[in-house]
Amino acid sequence: MCGVFGIIFEEEREDLGKILTAAAKRLVYRGYDSVGIGVVSESGSSDLRKDVGIVDEVNQKLNFEQMKGFKGIVQLRWATFGTPSQKNAQPHYDCDKNMIGAHNGNIINTVQLRKLFTEEGHTLRSENDGEIVVHAIEKFYDIHHNMDLAIQKAGEILKGDFACVITCVDDRKMYCIKRGSSLYLGVGKGFVCASSDLPSIIPLTRRIVPLRDGEYVEFDHCSYRIRDIKTGDEIQREPQIMDISSEAASKLGFDYYMLKEIYEQPRTTSTLLEFLRFDMDLTRYINILNRARNIFIVGSGSSYHASLAGSYFFNKFAKKVSVSCEAGRFVENYANAVGEEDVLILVSQSGETKDVINVLNSLDGKCTVLSIVNVTGSTVMMRSLLNVPLCCELEISVPATKTFINELTVLYYLAAKMSFDDNYIKQIKNLPELLEKTLHQAEPQIKELVESQTNFSDSYVLGYGVMHPVALEGALKIKEVVYKHFEGMYSSEFKHGPLSMVEENYPVFFVTHSSQTNMIVSHINEVTCRNGYAIAISDDSEEIASNVMKVVHYPDCPWYLSPFLATIPLQLFAYHFAIREGKNPDLPRNLSKTVTVD
Repeated sequence: MCGVFGIIFEEEREDLGKILTAAAKRLVYRGYDSVGIGVVSESGSSDLRKDVGIVDEVNQKLNFEQMKGFKGIVQLRWATFGTPSQKNAQPHYDCDKNMIGAHNGNIINTVQLRKLFTEEGHTLRSENDGEIVVHAIEKFYDIHHNMDLAIQKAGEILKGDFACVITCVDDRKMYCIKRGSSLYLGVGKGFVCASSDLPSIIPLTRRIVPLRDGEYVEFDHCSYRIRDIKTGDEIQREPQIMDISSEAASKLGFDYYMLKEIYEQPRTTSTLLEFLRFDMDLTRYINILNRARNIFIVGSGSSYHASLAGSYFFNKFAKKVSVSCEAGRFVENYANAVGEEDVLILVSQSGETKDVINVLNSLDGKCTVLSIVNVTGSTVMMRSLLNVPLCCELEISVPATKTFINELTVLYYLAAKMSFDDNYIKQIKNLPELLEKTLHQAEPQIKELVESQTNFSDSYVLGYGVMHPVALEGALKIKEVVYKHFEGMYSSEFKHGPLSMVEENYPVFFVTHSSQTNMIVSHINEVTCRNGYAIAISDDSEEIASNVMKVVHYPDCPWYLSPFLATIPLQLFAYHFAIREGKNPDLPRNLSKTVTVD
């Protein structure tokens, strides 16, 4: 996830640098690995400054606010292709510094295009996929000397989801492209601007032109022209007046980032699946796992729960034993038994979790280390032989939602590839659509459940088989944001002690799938025969529904996709329960997004 903003005025502005810096600060939640600004003056000269760090730090170092010109682009980077560095920071020049451009998104065929452009004699100055966008447009502009044709032809060879802003130094126009990543156009008095998100536009103008995927815009200081990137056909669309605050705009209409990020899961999962199709290192990653004597999957919190599900997938799909373990427990339980024939998979949202780094330090080259990490350039990623990025963009809310789902997705995908059963891969292609359906199906049911029940002060969340990690994750989410005691447990273990907690109307959640009916109905009846209040989260199963007091349905699916779908109602339950209790789910007390202490 990155943020990009471009603006063009009629005349030279002494304060252009200040305007661009202010826009960057309003997009700071989109990236903090690096920041850069490129401006063009009426004299035809350009100035591009960029470096690693957050906006205030780099501004102080490079004096962004002193930059002048009549048009400019600012970009904040959340690293995916290429480590955080000055050369990988955006914007980028083309070969001859006649174009300046920046993007947000992932160009998944970057490796192939880098090879092509190098062979064609292009001057590549970075490892970043944003530069590839600029060179793709340059390639066709040099052939056709027409920016419309250049953008349309570049769109044919650029694979992936992205949005970009680009300008030629020697003209008075700017261009933006939207294909899968967010992008808006703002029309003000004496200027037109484009941005990844509304917060950077709203303080300047409330006249917004929503853009749709597959469109690009040519604009100057007073007009704009929207075209279809495939056909070149012009599209008429008038600005709309947006009556929304900058803070609300950053949440895209959601009250809290947690709910926004829950609803982003279909898109971020789709992005990840598309990336995995073209990941050049994935075959090597899988070959290492297939040769391993032992596989250890290690994480903390939500990442541990994903690891636990990963072990289940490895067993069921690949018939490969793997050990999942909390990072804080690994050294004491397993470190002395690890050898060079073993493989360690470290799972982490931030790549900076102290317990996970302790595992790295304890092994010190004893085994092969692989990782699954969201933050490119993090300690865990840099110290791993190979990493699979989660492609989740920035996750702002402290509770993990979209990162958990994408961790599950990566581990499922690895196990499926190791199994040589194409059906598992074919089925997971449907996951983004199923997640979307689950969101719209489950939220009304969850709202009704939260509003109708008042005795949710203590509860258990039970799951059997692959649903056990989902039960643990759901209980964790509720504890994190509601501050109530919800305990996740393997359903068949409940009778070995905790069943004594059950009394009349005591709530117990069962996370399940119809394929588990024979076992889970027995566990449900252990609760209901003692007058407990059983709630199921399940696909459409008449037998399960008839044995509980309340059921929240998710769409029908194969059993191996059920953990993904069953997670959604629990995330929504935690969120809406927190709102009912007057809690801020984005900032739970005593917790931080990245835990860097022992």
